[in-house]
Amino acid sequence: MSSGKVIIGVLAGAAIGATLGILFAPDKGSVTRKKIAKKSNGYVDDLEDKFNEFMETVTEKYENMKEEAINMTKKARHKMEEAEAELNDSGKKEK
Repeated sequence: MSSGKVIIGVLAGAAIGATLGILFAPDKGSVTRKKIAKKSNGYVDDLEDKFNEFMETVTEKYENMKEEAINMTKKARHKMEEAEAELNDSGKKEK
């Protein structure tokens, strides 16, 4: 299981547990609603932070792979040009 799914599962479980705990607490409805709103804002912020970290990681990996692909293409092009020059040189020598 990927770490992203584990994190989301843990956060969802914590949110559900906190919500149930608040709902069964002996407070007035208005106090309970305020507590739920406060807790859910905290979970939204945590989830947003985790998502941003995930996106940064994905972006960084993409950029690294892109740069690696560009370097490989440059190397392949250079080798092809060398081989082409070598073929041209050997063709000139035979004439």
